[in-house]
Amino acid sequence: MLLGIFLVALDTTVITSTYASIGSQFEQLQNTSWIATGYMLSLTSFQPLYGKLSDIFGRKSCLLFAYSVFALGCLCCGLARNMTELITARALAGVGGGGISTMTSIIMSDVAMLRQRGMLQGVVNIAWAIGQATGAPLGGIMADGVGWRWAFLLQVPVTVLAILSVGLGLNLPRPSAGNFREKLARVDFAGAGMLVVSMFLLLFGLDRGGNVSWTDHMTIVSLLLSAIFLVMFVAVELRWAREPFAPKRIVVHPTLLASYLCNLFSNGATITVFFHVSLYLQAVRGFSASDVGLTLLPTIFGGVSGSLAAGLFMQKTGKYYVFTLAMFVLMLVGNIMISLVTGVTAFSLAGLILGIIVNNFGIGAGINSTLVALIANAGPDDQAIATAVSYLFRSLGSVVGLSVGTALAQDILRQSLRKRLTGQPGVDVDEITRRVRESLGYIGQLEPAVRAKVVRSYQDGLQATFWFTVTLSVLTVLISLYIKEKPLAR
Repeated sequence: MLLGIFLVALDTTVITSTYASIGSQFEQLQNTSWIATGYMLSLTSFQPLYGKLSDIFGRKSCLLFAYSVFALGCLCCGLARNMTELITARALAGVGGGGISTMTSIIMSDVAMLRQRGMLQGVVNIAWAIGQATGAPLGGIMADGVGWRWAFLLQVPVTVLAILSVGLGLNLPRPSAGNFREKLARVDFAGAGMLVVSMFLLLFGLDRGGNVSWTDHMTIVSLLLSAIFLVMFVAVELRWAREPFAPKRIVVHPTLLASYLCNLFSNGATITVFFHVSLYLQAVRGFSASDVGLTLLPTIFGGVSGSLAAGLFMQKTGKYYVFTLAMFVLMLVGNIMISLVTGVTAFSLAGLILGIIVNNFGIGAGINSTLVALIANAGPDDQAIATAVSYLFRSLGSVVGLSVGTALAQDILRQSLRKRLTGQPGVDVDEITRRVRESLGYIGQLEPAVRAKVVRSYQDGLQATFWFTVTLSVLTVLISLYIKEKPLAR
């Protein structure tokens, strides 16, 4: 199963060093956040379903299904002819990627004692860190060399190897026999559908607001419809679903809710930072895709170090409350450091790298300890569903956080460009605004004086996003105060 975790992690970071090249090739740089959010939209919607599906159809069957869909999605990404096809393929890959991470976590919880669960998660996070460490430089090298498509195509044969490994080597109890149609009727497709539509409309509204206007009719209608479908999703889960994938007893449990919200805000902050630091280094500092990948490489190990530290601490002491709070404070410190060295103070590459490492260490440890906290408080009967719902909140935080952060950056970038370039002799403000948001390569074609103002405008937009992640980190720290300590049995 570690090979699957490696692939999902690689697929996550390979985007950070390739999306600028992809956007520039398709001349849609302003829409590149959809490469990530399209993946996370489907991942968010289907992750909680895997908990219930695995109870119905069996853990191993669901894991093999997830691998197969992930491989098909990666293949379609490599063959995409335009941005629309690529985003659709990423959404397909997300259906599989969400299942891989969720099912691995559920299966580990089935076979491990709770006190050792954190340590096992640390081992899994080593595979995750290796995948992340491989993805960023691999994507950069591919983008600058043979082409970004190979960053996706190379994942297909490795996924086939993972399918063979799990198919032949993973031995689990067989699920109970029963009629397939009856089993299918137990799946909460209505809830999943409402969630997908709500999230898509939210992301579309945020994207259009940041790129067009917040007063645009389509922006307003999309956001309103998103809220309506979200209310309908809650109604389905609470009243009509036969077996809801997010049952009321799980979602409204005070301690579980605190863990879920910590996952929501911390993941939103972290994915937004990672995505926009890559853009900052390329747009403001002139790094190539390969340079970005190599620069971010050392930061990956902050997360795995934090996760291992959490596992060792919980295994030794059987406690997690104070540790969780301290780690989320550390994450906040890291995000503040990143925000300072990218705009408030003089730029420092060493300070930026250190800030990301501190941030990753904090969230790596905090996510591990909150997982153990929610499993301890959910009890064995609800363990699979509670774990799956935790992945829903993690992914939801990543999707919404990245979408809001990107909309904020694009909105301020547009305003700053218009403010700085209006009145400049011989400058077509609308044309430059459109072109620099489509391709980073266009920045290098501008006259030095205009280029400097464009770069400064990019920095303005990205600074706003970095401070937005600080706000999310503060919320994480405050909510972690409400997690309830429960002694972990040996």
